[in-house]
This record gives sequence, C-alpha cells and structure tokens, in this order.
Amino acid sequence: MRQIVLDTETTGLEPSQGHRIIEIGCVELVDRRLTRSSFHQYLQPDRQVEEGAVQVHGISDEFLADKPRFGDVAEQFLDYIGGAQLIIHNADFDLGFLNHELRLWRKGAASLESQCEVIDTLKLARSRHPGQRNSLDALCKRYHIDNTRRDLHGALLDAEILAEVYLAMTGGQASLELDVQPARQRDGQGAQAARVLLKDRPPLAVIRATEVEIDAHRQRLAAIDKASEGRCVWLRQSDA
Repeated sequence: MRQIVLDTETTGLEPSQGHRIIEIGCVELVDRRLTRSSFHQYLQPDRQVEEGAVQVHGISDEFLADKPRFGDVAEQFLDYIGGAQLIIHNADFDLGFLNHELRLWRKGAASLESQCEVIDTLKLARSRHPGQRNSLDALCKRYHIDNTRRDLHGALLDAEILAEVYLAMTGGQASLELDVQPARQRDGQGAQAARVLLKDRPPLAVIRATEVEIDAHRQRLAAIDKASEGRCVWLRQSDA
C-alpha cells in the first residue's frame, strides 16, 4: 500500500478570508515503511503572511517573493499523491486550504477527498486517547518520537514526524529506509519527488528467534504496553 503523509503551512487560518498555502510537504510510506521519496514546495501566496503565522512557521514574505505559485506546481503535486492514501493531522484544515487552491487553479476541480482516501490522525488519536491532548507535540511525547528539531513548524519536517507518529500509533513502525533507488527524480524550484520501485527482491530467509531474542521481544512489548496505557494487543496474545 502506498500512503502519503502530508502537511501544509499557510498565511493564516481561514481560506475564506483569502489566506493561502505557502508550503507543502509530503513523505511516502510503502507497506508501512518510509521511503526516500518526498515532495516539498514553498509557494508565493500573492498576499502578506500574517504576523501570527510567521511566529508559528518562520516563513516571511521576503523568503516567498521568488517562489512559484500553486498553479505552477499543481499538476506535479496531484501526480505525486495520485492513487495514494493521504495521512494528515487535523485533515479538515489542510484539505480546506488545498481544495481552495485547487479551485482557484482550475474551476470545478475535484476535491482531494474525492480523489484519495484520507486518514485524519487527529481524529484517530482522539478515539484512542479521549480527553487527552492530541497535538503533534503531545503525540510525540506519548509515543517517544524525537521532535527536538521542531523549534518552528515546517511542512516537510512535520510530515516526517507525523509519519513516525502514525506508524507508532497504529501498531508499530518500520523506520529503516528501503535500500532502493528512486525511480525518478523531479527537478523544480524546491520540489523533489520520487517514486520508489520495489522489484527484483530475493526471497526472504526464515530465521527463528533465539531465547534471548524472544525475551528481548517480550520486554519490548511490555514497554509498548506501558506507553500505550495497556493497549498492546500483541502482549495479550503472547500471554494467551
């Protein structure tokens, strides 16, 4: 399965008030493994960035002055996410802006949720941790994800962190990069995207776990059970 973890940064909070997207960041998961594929683009919004927004992400009007507009990269963006499942934290916010940009670019453009299945990790976190804080920073702390690089919000960095959070929150993650080469590299002003092809892989050898490894596995499950407040189903199954 191919999944795209996506985040945006914007000039303000409401597209209905004329606010625009100024950064899109995406990373790719294939069969629950992070690949080297990404899409990252800063955008010229044709309006000023609100001071409050600058304090959140640190992106200034001067920095964006020579960047392309959304319409310049729209087809490239849609091609990159096409056919994938989208993973977004507080998806209503990002989708609201992305759909607004699509309609400005092309009248009658289909919404992203009509083109791709969407998983909202905020809704997922609220269902698993009701009554608790479920911001990205709070989830990083809960699932022991390193977010020390996150002094300011940034779309690509936040997408990378969200990918780790999503994998941890949905039953364990495989964070080792695939030792494969991108199928293609896209050139552009700050945009870089690649599709990872999985082919010509040799058969996997079956290696039985030793007693020492089994004991280490049990200890790992116990740690997961503690971090997830008793929700580690694998621990229950191994004890059955």
